[in-house]
Amino acid sequence: MIDAKISTNSLIELSKTEGDLNSTPYRNEWLTNNVGAESREWLEEDANYFIHQSLSTPCLDVLESCEGIYLTNIEGKKYIDFHGNNLHQLGYRNPYIIDKIIQQLQVLPFSPRRYTNISAIKAAEKLASACPGNLNKILFTPGGASSVGLALKIARTVTGNYKTISMWDSFHGASLETISLGGESIFRKGIGPLNSGNEHVPYPDSYRGIFWSDTYGDEKYAEYIEFILEREGDVAAIIAEPIRNTSVHIPSASFWKRIRKACDKHGALLIFDEIPTFMGRTGKMFVFENYEVIPDIVVVGKALGGGIIPFSAVIVNDELDIPADKSLGHYTFEKNPLGAAALIASLEFIENENLLEKVSLLSGVVKTRLWEMYSIYPIIGDIRGIGLLWGIELVTDRELKTPAIKEAEKIMYHCLEHGLSFKVSQGNVLTLCPPLIIEKAELLLALTILENAIRYISEEQNSI
Repeated sequence: MIDAKISTNSLIELSKTEGDLNSTPYRNEWLTNNVGAESREWLEEDANYFIHQSLSTPCLDVLESCEGIYLTNIEGKKYIDFHGNNLHQLGYRNPYIIDKIIQQLQVLPFSPRRYTNISAIKAAEKLASACPGNLNKILFTPGGASSVGLALKIARTVTGNYKTISMWDSFHGASLETISLGGESIFRKGIGPLNSGNEHVPYPDSYRGIFWSDTYGDEKYAEYIEFILEREGDVAAIIAEPIRNTSVHIPSASFWKRIRKACDKHGALLIFDEIPTFMGRTGKMFVFENYEVIPDIVVVGKALGGGIIPFSAVIVNDELDIPADKSLGHYTFEKNPLGAAALIASLEFIENENLLEKVSLLSGVVKTRLWEMYSIYPIIGDIRGIGLLWGIELVTDRELKTPAIKEAEKIMYHCLEHGLSFKVSQGNVLTLCPPLIIEKAELLLALTILENAIRYISEEQNSI
Protein backbone atom coordinates (compact mmCIF):
# COMPACT_ATOMS: atom_id res chain seq x y z
CA MET A 1 0.00 0.00 0.00
CA ILE A 2 1.36 3.43 -0.92
CA ASP A 3 1.88 5.48 2.21
CA ALA A 4 2.11 9.24 1.61
CA LYS A 5 1.63 10.95 4.95
CA ILE A 6 1.11 14.68 5.06
CA SER A 7 -0.02 16.90 7.90
CA THR A 8 -3.55 18.17 8.28
CA ASN A 9 -2.35 21.73 7.70
CA SER A 10 -0.57 20.66 4.53
CA LEU A 11 -3.69 18.85 3.38
CA ILE A 12 -5.79 21.97 3.86
CA GLU A 13 -3.24 24.04 1.95
CA LEU A 14 -3.10 21.52 -0.85
CA SER A 15 -6.86 21.33 -1.14
CA LYS A 16 -6.98 25.03 -1.88
CA THR A 17 -4.55 24.58 -4.74
CA GLU A 18 -5.45 21.27 -6.40
CA GLY A 19 -8.10 18.62 -6.00
CA ASP A 20 -5.67 15.97 -7.23
CA LEU A 21 -4.18 15.47 -3.79
CA ASN A 22 -1.31 13.24 -2.73
CA SER A 23 -3.14 11.49 0.11
CA THR A 24 -6.77 11.74 1.17
CA PRO A 25 -9.40 9.13 2.07
CA TYR A 26 -10.80 9.59 -1.44
CA ARG A 27 -7.38 8.92 -3.00
CA ASN A 28 -7.03 5.74 -0.93
CA GLU A 29 -10.51 4.64 -1.98
CA TRP A 30 -9.56 5.27 -5.62
CA LEU A 31 -6.42 3.16 -5.27
CA THR A 32 -8.33 0.35 -3.58
CA ASN A 33 -11.20 0.15 -6.04
CA ASN A 34 -9.71 1.20 -9.36
CA VAL A 35 -6.01 0.34 -9.50
CA GLY A 36 -4.99 -3.24 -10.24
CA ALA A 37 -2.18 -5.26 -8.68
CA GLU A 38 0.34 -4.69 -11.47
CA SER A 39 -0.30 -0.96 -11.45
CA ARG A 40 0.09 -0.88 -7.67
CA GLU A 41 3.51 -2.48 -7.97
CA TRP A 42 4.61 0.13 -10.50
CA LEU A 43 3.19 2.95 -8.38
CA GLU A 44 5.20 1.64 -5.44
CA GLU A 45 8.33 1.70 -7.61
CA ASP A 46 7.52 5.22 -8.75
CA ALA A 47 7.13 6.38 -5.15
CA ASN A 48 10.39 4.65 -4.20
CA TYR A 49 12.54 6.33 -6.84
CA PHE A 50 11.10 9.79 -7.42
CA ILE A 51 11.41 12.64 -4.94
CA HIS A 52 8.13 13.13 -3.13
CA GLN A 53 6.48 16.48 -3.59
CA SER A 54 3.01 17.91 -3.42
CA LEU A 55 0.81 17.57 -6.51
CA SER A 56 3.04 14.93 -8.07
CA THR A 57 3.93 11.79 -6.09
CA PRO A 58 2.22 9.37 -5.44
CA CYS A 59 0.63 9.19 -8.88
CA LEU A 60 -2.91 8.26 -9.85
CA ASP A 61 -2.30 5.47 -12.32
CA VAL A 62 0.26 3.98 -14.71
CA LEU A 63 -0.08 4.80 -18.40
CA GLU A 64 0.87 2.54 -21.27
CA SER A 65 -0.24 4.49 -24.34
CA CYS A 66 -2.10 7.50 -25.62
CA GLU A 67 -3.87 8.44 -28.84
CA GLY A 68 -6.13 11.30 -29.89
CA ILE A 69 -8.18 12.38 -26.85
CA TYR A 70 -7.43 9.20 -24.86
CA LEU A 71 -4.95 7.99 -22.27
CA THR A 72 -4.75 4.21 -21.72
CA ASN A 73 -3.37 2.59 -18.58
CA ILE A 74 -1.40 -0.67 -18.46
CA GLU A 75 -4.60 -2.61 -17.73
CA GLY A 76 -6.33 -1.29 -20.84
CA LYS A 77 -8.62 1.31 -19.24
CA LYS A 78 -9.12 4.45 -21.33
CA TYR A 79 -9.50 7.99 -20.03
CA ILE A 80 -10.82 10.92 -22.04
CA ASP A 81 -8.23 13.52 -21.10
CA PHE A 82 -9.50 17.02 -20.29
CA HIS A 83 -6.26 17.92 -18.49
CA GLY A 84 -3.20 16.97 -20.51
CA ASN A 85 -0.98 19.53 -18.79
CA ASN A 86 -2.13 21.73 -21.69
CA LEU A 87 0.17 19.89 -24.09
CA HIS A 88 -2.58 17.92 -25.78
CA GLN A 89 -4.25 20.67 -27.82
CA LEU A 90 -3.74 18.75 -31.06
CA GLY A 91 -4.28 15.31 -29.58
CA TYR A 92 -1.91 12.62 -28.45
CA ARG A 93 0.39 10.94 -30.97
CA ASN A 94 -0.79 13.27 -33.70
CA PRO A 95 0.41 11.39 -36.83
CA TYR A 96 0.99 14.54 -38.88
CA ILE A 97 3.29 16.00 -36.21
CA ILE A 98 5.06 12.69 -35.52
CA ASP A 99 5.82 12.25 -39.21
CA LYS A 100 7.42 15.70 -39.43
CA ILE A 101 9.48 15.07 -36.29
CA ILE A 102 10.70 11.71 -37.62
CA GLN A 103 11.74 13.33 -40.89
CA GLN A 104 13.78 15.89 -38.94
CA LEU A 105 15.15 13.24 -36.57
CA GLN A 106 16.62 11.31 -39.46
CA VAL A 107 18.51 14.34 -40.81
CA LEU A 108 19.45 16.78 -38.02
CA PRO A 109 18.27 15.84 -34.50
CA PHE A 110 20.40 18.46 -32.72
CA SER A 111 21.97 21.78 -33.60
CA PRO A 112 24.72 23.10 -31.28
CA ARG A 113 24.92 26.75 -30.35
CA ARG A 114 26.78 29.12 -32.68
CA TYR A 115 25.10 27.31 -35.58
CA THR A 116 21.62 27.76 -36.92
CA ASN A 117 19.44 25.42 -38.95
CA ILE A 118 16.71 25.86 -41.54
CA SER A 119 14.02 24.22 -39.37
CA ALA A 120 14.61 26.72 -36.56
CA ILE A 121 14.55 29.66 -38.96
CA LYS A 122 11.34 28.47 -40.61
CA ALA A 123 9.77 27.82 -37.19
CA ALA A 124 10.55 31.38 -36.08
CA GLU A 125 9.14 32.73 -39.32
CA LYS A 126 6.01 30.61 -38.99
CA LEU A 127 5.45 31.68 -35.38
CA ALA A 128 6.04 35.36 -36.15
CA SER A 129 3.57 35.20 -39.04
CA ALA A 130 0.90 34.02 -36.59
CA CYS A 131 1.45 37.05 -34.34
CA PRO A 132 -0.47 40.31 -34.68
CA GLY A 133 1.26 43.69 -34.59
CA ASN A 134 5.05 43.92 -34.46
CA LEU A 135 5.62 40.76 -32.43
CA ASN A 136 8.30 39.45 -34.77
CA LYS A 137 11.45 38.73 -32.73
CA ILE A 138 11.77 35.31 -31.11
CA LEU A 139 13.96 33.26 -28.79
CA PHE A 140 13.35 29.55 -28.26
CA THR A 141 13.93 27.74 -24.96
CA PRO A 142 13.36 24.19 -23.66
CA GLY A 143 10.54 25.22 -21.32
CA GLY A 144 8.11 27.90 -20.21
CA ALA A 145 9.94 28.93 -17.03
CA SER A 146 13.08 29.60 -19.06
CA SER A 147 11.10 31.77 -21.48
CA VAL A 148 9.55 33.72 -18.63
CA GLY A 149 13.05 34.32 -17.27
CA LEU A 150 14.19 35.64 -20.64
CA ALA A 151 11.15 37.91 -20.85
CA LEU A 152 12.07 39.41 -17.47
CA LYS A 153 15.68 39.96 -18.55
CA ILE A 154 14.52 41.74 -21.69
CA ALA A 155 12.14 43.93 -19.68
CA ARG A 156 14.88 44.88 -17.24
CA THR A 157 17.35 45.61 -20.04
CA VAL A 158 14.95 47.70 -22.10
CA THR A 159 13.41 49.75 -19.27
CA GLY A 160 16.37 50.00 -16.92
CA ASN A 161 14.02 48.98 -14.11
CA TYR A 162 13.65 45.68 -12.27
CA LYS A 163 10.31 45.72 -10.44
CA THR A 164 7.36 43.68 -11.64
CA ILE A 165 3.63 43.48 -11.01
CA SER A 166 2.11 40.01 -11.12
CA MET A 167 -1.00 38.30 -9.78
CA TRP A 168 -1.71 36.33 -6.64
CA ASP A 169 -2.49 32.64 -7.28
CA SER A 170 -0.74 32.82 -10.66
CA PHE A 171 1.71 30.23 -11.93
CA HIS A 172 4.55 31.15 -14.29
CA GLY A 173 6.87 28.21 -13.63
CA ALA A 174 8.58 26.45 -10.72
CA SER A 175 12.08 27.96 -10.87
CA LEU A 176 13.13 30.37 -8.13
CA GLU A 177 12.66 33.44 -10.32
CA THR A 178 9.25 32.32 -11.57
CA ILE A 179 7.87 31.40 -8.14
CA SER A 180 8.92 34.90 -7.09
CA LEU A 181 6.52 36.12 -9.76
CA GLY A 182 3.91 33.45 -9.14
CA GLY A 183 1.33 33.68 -6.42
CA GLU A 184 0.57 30.10 -5.38
CA SER A 185 1.56 29.65 -1.76
CA ILE A 186 2.33 25.95 -2.17
CA PHE A 187 5.36 26.93 -4.28
CA ARG A 188 6.44 29.94 -2.20
CA LYS A 189 6.11 28.97 1.46
CA GLY A 190 9.17 27.84 3.38
CA ILE A 191 11.54 28.35 0.46
CA GLY A 192 13.36 31.36 1.92
CA PRO A 193 13.98 34.80 0.37
CA LEU A 194 12.56 35.20 -3.11
CA ASN A 195 13.70 37.62 -5.80
CA SER A 196 13.06 41.21 -4.80
CA GLY A 197 10.93 43.79 -6.54
CA ASN A 198 7.86 41.65 -7.10
CA GLU A 199 4.55 43.37 -6.36
CA HIS A 200 1.47 41.13 -6.32
CA VAL A 201 -2.12 42.17 -6.98
CA PRO A 202 -5.41 40.26 -7.05
CA TYR A 203 -6.50 38.80 -10.38
CA PRO A 204 -9.84 40.21 -11.57
CA ASP A 205 -12.44 37.73 -10.34
CA SER A 206 -15.73 39.54 -10.76
CA TYR A 207 -16.69 37.50 -13.83
CA ARG A 208 -20.13 35.97 -13.51
CA GLY A 209 -20.95 34.06 -16.64
CA ILE A 210 -21.28 36.54 -19.54
CA PHE A 211 -17.93 36.88 -21.22
CA TRP A 212 -17.97 40.30 -22.88
CA SER A 213 -19.98 42.34 -20.37
CA ASP A 214 -18.10 45.48 -19.34
CA THR A 215 -19.99 45.87 -16.08
CA TYR A 216 -18.09 43.37 -13.97
CA GLY A 217 -16.52 45.73 -11.45
CA ASP A 218 -13.03 45.12 -12.80
CA GLU A 219 -12.34 48.84 -12.38
CA LYS A 220 -11.09 48.43 -8.81
CA TYR A 221 -8.48 45.89 -9.94
CA ALA A 222 -7.24 48.17 -12.71
CA GLU A 223 -7.17 51.15 -10.35
CA TYR A 224 -4.97 49.26 -7.91
CA ILE A 225 -2.48 48.41 -10.66
CA GLU A 226 -2.47 52.03 -11.83
CA PHE A 227 -1.83 53.11 -8.25
CA ILE A 228 1.24 50.87 -7.98
CA LEU A 229 2.60 52.03 -11.34
CA GLU A 230 2.20 55.66 -10.25
CA ARG A 231 3.50 55.11 -6.73
CA GLU A 232 6.56 53.01 -7.63
CA GLY A 233 7.49 54.82 -10.81
CA ASP A 234 10.12 52.23 -11.78
CA VAL A 235 8.18 49.10 -12.72
CA ALA A 236 9.77 47.16 -15.58
CA ALA A 237 6.77 45.00 -16.47
CA ILE A 238 3.34 43.68 -15.66
CA ILE A 239 3.18 39.94 -16.27
CA ALA A 240 -0.06 37.97 -16.25
CA GLU A 241 -2.19 35.42 -18.03
CA PRO A 242 -4.72 37.33 -20.16
CA ILE A 243 -7.22 34.66 -19.06
CA ARG A 244 -6.39 32.54 -16.04
CA ASN A 245 -6.05 28.97 -17.23
CA THR A 246 -6.52 27.14 -13.94
CA SER A 247 -9.59 28.74 -12.41
CA VAL A 248 -10.76 30.18 -15.76
CA HIS A 249 -11.20 33.72 -14.55
CA ILE A 250 -11.86 36.01 -17.50
CA PRO A 251 -11.32 39.76 -17.15
CA SER A 252 -13.70 42.13 -18.89
CA ALA A 253 -13.08 43.46 -22.39
CA SER A 254 -12.09 46.85 -21.02
CA PHE A 255 -9.72 45.65 -18.29
CA TRP A 256 -6.70 44.78 -20.42
CA LYS A 257 -7.20 47.83 -22.64
CA ARG A 258 -6.96 49.98 -19.53
CA ILE A 259 -3.84 48.13 -18.33
CA ARG A 260 -2.28 48.50 -21.79
CA LYS A 261 -2.76 52.27 -21.60
CA ALA A 262 -1.38 52.38 -18.06
CA CYS A 263 1.77 50.52 -19.13
CA ASP A 264 2.30 52.95 -22.01
CA LYS A 265 1.83 55.91 -19.69
CA HIS A 266 4.32 54.71 -17.08
CA GLY A 267 6.90 53.07 -19.32
CA ALA A 268 6.27 49.50 -18.16
CA LEU A 269 6.12 46.55 -20.53
CA LEU A 270 3.06 44.32 -20.74
CA ILE A 271 4.02 40.63 -20.76
CA PHE A 272 1.36 38.00 -21.38
CA ASP A 273 1.99 34.42 -20.28
CA GLU A 274 0.09 32.22 -22.74
CA ILE A 275 2.13 29.09 -22.07
CA PRO A 276 -0.93 26.89 -21.34
CA THR A 277 -3.47 28.60 -23.60
CA PHE A 278 -1.71 29.45 -26.89
CA MET A 279 -2.58 27.62 -30.12
CA GLY A 280 -6.33 28.03 -30.29
CA ARG A 281 -7.61 27.13 -26.84
CA THR A 282 -10.02 30.12 -26.87
CA GLY A 283 -10.89 30.00 -30.58
CA LYS A 284 -8.14 32.50 -31.38
CA MET A 285 -4.50 31.59 -31.95
CA PHE A 286 -3.53 33.89 -29.04
CA VAL A 287 -5.81 34.59 -26.09
CA PHE A 288 -5.02 38.31 -26.17
CA GLU A 289 -6.59 38.55 -29.64
CA ASN A 290 -9.96 38.29 -27.88
CA TYR A 291 -9.19 41.63 -26.22
CA GLU A 292 -7.79 43.57 -29.19
CA VAL A 293 -4.76 44.34 -27.03
CA ILE A 294 -1.20 43.58 -28.13
CA PRO A 295 1.43 42.98 -25.42
CA ASP A 296 5.07 43.98 -25.69
CA ILE A 297 6.13 40.39 -25.02
CA VAL A 298 4.21 37.13 -25.11
CA VAL A 299 5.49 33.80 -23.78
CA VAL A 300 4.21 30.55 -25.29
CA GLY A 301 5.01 26.89 -24.73
CA LYS A 302 3.55 23.50 -23.73
CA ALA A 303 1.55 22.61 -26.89
CA LEU A 304 4.12 24.46 -29.00
CA GLY A 305 6.08 21.21 -29.30
CA GLY A 306 3.08 19.26 -30.54
CA GLY A 307 2.64 17.47 -27.23
CA ILE A 308 5.90 15.62 -27.92
CA ILE A 309 8.98 17.89 -27.73
CA PRO A 310 9.60 20.26 -24.77
CA PHE A 311 9.65 23.62 -26.55
CA SER A 312 8.82 27.20 -25.64
CA ALA A 313 9.31 30.69 -27.03
CA VAL A 314 9.44 34.31 -26.00
CA ILE A 315 8.07 36.61 -28.69
CA VAL A 316 9.05 40.26 -28.56
CA ASN A 317 8.03 43.50 -30.24
CA ASP A 318 10.57 44.58 -32.88
CA GLU A 319 11.40 47.72 -30.91
CA LEU A 320 12.64 45.69 -27.95
CA ASP A 321 15.36 43.90 -29.93
CA ILE A 322 18.11 46.09 -28.45
CA PRO A 323 20.20 44.13 -25.91
CA ALA A 324 22.79 43.04 -28.50
CA ASP A 325 25.68 43.70 -26.10
CA LYS A 326 24.21 41.42 -23.42
CA SER A 327 23.87 37.67 -23.13
CA LEU A 328 20.22 37.11 -22.28
CA GLY A 329 20.57 33.34 -22.04
CA HIS A 330 21.80 30.58 -24.29
CA TYR A 331 20.20 27.17 -23.89
CA THR A 332 21.67 23.90 -25.11
CA PHE A 333 18.47 23.20 -27.05
CA GLU A 334 17.94 26.85 -28.05
CA LYS A 335 17.39 26.14 -31.77
CA ASN A 336 16.25 22.56 -31.34
CA PRO A 337 15.46 21.21 -34.84
CA LEU A 338 13.00 18.67 -33.43
CA GLY A 339 11.09 21.30 -31.49
CA ALA A 340 11.12 23.53 -34.56
CA ALA A 341 9.72 20.73 -36.72
CA ALA A 342 6.99 20.10 -34.15
CA LEU A 343 6.11 23.80 -34.03
CA ILE A 344 5.81 24.11 -37.80
CA ALA A 345 3.75 20.93 -38.04
CA SER A 346 1.45 22.04 -35.20
CA LEU A 347 0.64 25.39 -36.78
CA GLU A 348 0.17 23.75 -40.18
CA PHE A 349 -2.21 21.20 -38.62
CA ILE A 350 -4.31 23.95 -37.03
CA GLU A 351 -4.59 25.69 -40.39
CA ASN A 352 -5.26 22.54 -42.42
CA GLU A 353 -7.96 21.27 -40.05
CA ASN A 354 -9.61 24.68 -39.47
CA LEU A 355 -9.34 24.06 -35.74
CA LEU A 356 -9.96 27.66 -34.67
CA GLU A 357 -13.38 27.59 -36.33
CA LYS A 358 -14.07 24.16 -34.83
CA VAL A 359 -13.22 25.39 -31.32
CA SER A 360 -15.62 28.31 -31.69
CA LEU A 361 -18.43 25.96 -32.74
CA LEU A 362 -17.79 23.44 -29.95
CA SER A 363 -17.66 26.27 -27.42
CA GLY A 364 -21.39 26.76 -27.87
CA VAL A 365 -22.00 23.06 -27.25
CA VAL A 366 -20.12 23.18 -23.93
CA LYS A 367 -21.77 26.42 -22.87
CA THR A 368 -25.28 25.06 -23.48
CA ARG A 369 -24.67 21.82 -21.58
CA LEU A 370 -22.95 23.46 -18.62
CA TRP A 371 -25.66 26.04 -18.16
CA GLU A 372 -28.26 23.27 -18.27
CA MET A 373 -26.35 21.66 -15.39
CA TYR A 374 -26.20 24.98 -13.54
CA SER A 375 -29.99 25.26 -13.67
CA ILE A 376 -30.38 21.79 -12.15
CA TYR A 377 -27.60 21.39 -9.56
CA PRO A 378 -27.20 24.00 -6.79
CA ILE A 379 -23.69 22.69 -6.11
CA ILE A 380 -22.60 24.57 -9.25
CA GLY A 381 -21.94 28.12 -8.14
CA ASP A 382 -20.58 29.52 -11.40
CA ILE A 383 -19.74 28.60 -14.98
CA ARG A 384 -16.85 30.40 -16.70
CA GLY A 385 -15.43 29.80 -20.12
CA ILE A 386 -14.51 30.59 -23.69
CA GLY A 387 -13.59 28.31 -26.58
CA LEU A 388 -12.57 24.95 -25.11
CA LEU A 389 -11.46 26.32 -21.74
CA TRP A 390 -14.14 26.04 -19.05
CA GLY A 391 -14.30 26.17 -15.29
CA ILE A 392 -17.11 24.92 -13.06
CA GLU A 393 -16.96 26.44 -9.58
CA LEU A 394 -18.52 24.18 -6.96
CA VAL A 395 -20.05 25.58 -3.79
CA THR A 396 -21.95 24.31 -0.80
CA ASP A 397 -23.99 27.53 -0.77
CA ARG A 398 -24.53 29.64 -3.90
CA GLU A 399 -25.31 32.79 -1.98
CA LEU A 400 -22.29 32.54 0.31
CA LYS A 401 -20.15 30.94 -2.41
CA THR A 402 -18.60 28.55 0.12
CA PRO A 403 -16.08 26.35 -1.76
CA ALA A 404 -17.17 22.71 -2.07
CA ILE A 405 -13.67 21.23 -1.77
CA LYS A 406 -14.51 17.68 -0.67
CA GLU A 407 -17.27 17.45 -3.24
CA ALA A 408 -14.94 18.58 -6.03
CA GLU A 409 -12.48 15.84 -5.24
CA LYS A 410 -15.22 13.22 -5.04
CA ILE A 411 -16.54 14.31 -8.43
CA MET A 412 -13.04 14.11 -9.90
CA TYR A 413 -12.58 10.50 -8.71
CA HIS A 414 -16.09 9.53 -9.84
CA CYS A 415 -15.27 10.87 -13.32
CA LEU A 416 -11.92 9.07 -13.36
CA GLU A 417 -13.69 5.83 -12.46
CA HIS A 418 -15.94 6.32 -15.49
CA GLY A 419 -13.18 7.34 -17.89
CA LEU A 420 -12.88 11.14 -17.75
CA SER A 421 -9.79 12.95 -16.45
CA PHE A 422 -9.56 16.66 -15.63
CA LYS A 423 -7.87 19.01 -13.19
CA VAL A 424 -9.35 20.54 -10.04
CA SER A 425 -8.02 24.05 -9.45
CA GLN A 426 -8.05 26.12 -6.26
CA GLY A 427 -9.75 23.23 -4.50
CA ASN A 428 -13.24 23.65 -5.99
CA VAL A 429 -13.00 24.56 -9.69
CA LEU A 430 -13.35 21.74 -12.21
CA THR A 431 -11.12 22.85 -15.09
CA LEU A 432 -12.07 21.40 -18.46
CA CYS A 433 -9.45 21.57 -21.25
CA PRO A 434 -10.34 19.00 -23.92
CA PRO A 435 -8.06 18.45 -26.91
CA LEU A 436 -9.08 20.75 -29.75
CA ILE A 437 -9.43 17.76 -32.08
CA ILE A 438 -12.33 16.34 -30.04
CA GLU A 439 -15.51 15.53 -31.96
CA LYS A 440 -18.94 16.72 -30.84
CA ALA A 441 -20.12 13.22 -29.90
CA GLU A 442 -17.00 12.65 -27.77
CA LEU A 443 -17.47 16.02 -26.11
CA LEU A 444 -21.08 15.26 -25.25
CA LEU A 445 -20.08 11.86 -23.86
CA ALA A 446 -17.52 13.49 -21.57
CA LEU A 447 -20.04 16.07 -20.38
CA THR A 448 -22.53 13.28 -19.65
CA ILE A 449 -19.92 11.52 -17.49
CA LEU A 450 -19.37 14.81 -15.69
CA GLU A 451 -23.08 15.44 -15.13
CA ASN A 452 -23.60 11.92 -13.82
CA ALA A 453 -20.82 12.52 -11.27
CA ILE A 454 -22.27 15.87 -10.20
CA ARG A 455 -25.71 14.28 -9.84
CA TYR A 456 -24.34 11.35 -7.84
CA ILE A 457 -22.36 13.51 -5.41
CA SER A 458 -25.24 15.99 -5.07
CA GLU A 459 -27.63 13.18 -4.16
CA GLU A 460 -25.08 11.73 -1.76
CA GLN A 461 -24.74 15.10 -0.02
CA ASN A 462 -28.51 15.58 0.17
CA SER A 463 -28.93 12.17 1.81
CA ILE A 464 -26.53 12.97 4.65
